[in-house]
Amino acid sequence: MSEQRLSPGDTAPDFTLPDADGKDVSLADFRGQSVVVYFYPAAGTPGCTKQACDFRDNLAELNNAGYQILGISPDKPGKLAKFVDAEALTFPLLSDPEKTVLKQWGAFGEKKNYGKVVQGVIRSTFVVDPEGKISTAQYNVRATGHVAKLIKDLNLVF
Repeated sequence: MSEQRLSPGDTAPDFTLPDADGKDVSLADFRGQSVVVYFYPAAGTPGCTKQACDFRDNLAELNNAGYQILGISPDKPGKLAKFVDAEALTFPLLSDPEKTVLKQWGAFGEKKNYGKVVQGVIRSTFVVDPEGKISTAQYNVRATGHVAKLIKDLNLVF
């Protein structure tokens, strides 16, 4: 499988996926706004919980700076709903069990896991500008400290 990777300047692949409540959310709904789209392996796991809570804890500042947040994983809406409730998450988590969007964005493929090469979700973060272009593309990000690094990379000062 050849891995497609997105780069700054690329048009962000559009998508429509169900959120934790089963309601469809489209990237096109956010045209005219900056959107942080992040891909994570599994709701409720330690690293994914840390990352989601970091976004939650910085959400007001990110929103005030003009950024909306969307999280995407292969989890089904029911699992996402439990995760949202358990962690009091206040931004949309979207379900991509077929991994179609994950693959379009280059966030699914070969990765190293405990020294072994496996197929899986590549923890990735993108910033989509108001015109729908990728302005930031980060692959293989770390769950811990990632949101702080993103805020720094975006030159946001809170």
